[in-house]
Amino acid sequence: MQTLIQEKVQQAINILQEKDIDLWLTFVRETSAFADPVLPLIYGHDLTWHSAILLTRKGERIIILGTFEAESARRTGAYETVIPYDKSIKLVLLETLRRLDPRQIAVNYSVNDVLADGLSHGLYRTLCDYLEGTPYAARLVSAEGIIAALRGRKTPVEVARIRAAVEVTDQIYQSAFEYAQPGMTEKQISQFMHDQLVKFGVGAAWEYDGCPIVNAGPDSPAGHIGPSDLAIKRGQILHLDFGVRKDDYCSDIQRVVYFLASHRNKPPEAVTRGFDTVVRAIQAAAAAIKPGVLGKEVDAAARRVVTQAGYPEYMYATGHQLGRNAHDGAALLGPLWERYGDTPNYPLEAGQVYTIEPGLAVPGYGYMGIEEDVLVTEKGVEFLSQPQLELILR
Repeated sequence: MQTLIQEKVQQAINILQEKDIDLWLTFVRETSAFADPVLPLIYGHDLTWHSAILLTRKGERIIILGTFEAESARRTGAYETVIPYDKSIKLVLLETLRRLDPRQIAVNYSVNDVLADGLSHGLYRTLCDYLEGTPYAARLVSAEGIIAALRGRKTPVEVARIRAAVEVTDQIYQSAFEYAQPGMTEKQISQFMHDQLVKFGVGAAWEYDGCPIVNAGPDSPAGHIGPSDLAIKRGQILHLDFGVRKDDYCSDIQRVVYFLASHRNKPPEAVTRGFDTVVRAIQAAAAAIKPGVLGKEVDAAARRVVTQAGYPEYMYATGHQLGRNAHDGAALLGPLWERYGDTPNYPLEAGQVYTIEPGLAVPGYGYMGIEEDVLVTEKGVEFLSQPQLELILR
């Protein structure tokens, strides 16, 4: 973990140089109660008293924190200057700012990206009070772009961890496909997959009770909801949305199974047409992915396949970033809807990991949703998950 923290801190300095920002300041307190989402990337521990992490364009790595946590900071190996204090952080913080004399101080607030909005209003007011009467009060800017790049541009270690999470997810899915039978309830299938989490020594990628999401047939509502007592029947689609957290990094994959109706050896045309449409939408999105393309352009490529096939458009983004969280990072493969802010206008970058997850309802049969995890490379896209190209029949 220490090596990864060191890598991300150095990456942050490189981003500051790229964006020509003198100083990035992360200001926190009592993070076990309210943690800045960026802290696991650049520190890896909780902090108790008011603490300040300062990274500069020139490469200085400074942390100011309570005396009793100074040794933990030194052991990260990420900070060359560790400054402990006892009674108040204010004086030593101001002395450090005067020495650095930054033109801009990027702090963690954002109107677009929840993961870059870690500075609470109370701490922002505290910081402004500290800076009152200094020239630095007027030099605060948003760190949104820094954090978006830091979260999005995965290091080789981060990509390897996501690959490992995806591999475990694929194995659990294979077991789940063999286990699921007509007559089983959503809760039974969910419990089996929870047991697999224990078997593989991994955690759920999101809220445990809703991971997996299990949809048995057309009467099961799709969305972020826990499993019910509804049982899967022959002639219906079983839809699963599931991911694991392994070594702090996540997967997020959806799969579909069709249970053949009695005396039938193939699914009805409506089911195969829905499946083929979703697969084509995923492939269209993947073909559009390359560095510099805007997220809304990738979304449009997938959405167009679904709507031109005569289905209603799905009421969510085509894909989101994946990393330490199942929903990770600012840039989004989504439409320009108000709820997404400006994130669909962000250009894709090499090293980002996204989901691609268009879906549609097949009336009378159930929800047809497939989700793949992909890595943006300099040449385009690499599938991290083995894409589902054929409908699983049982």
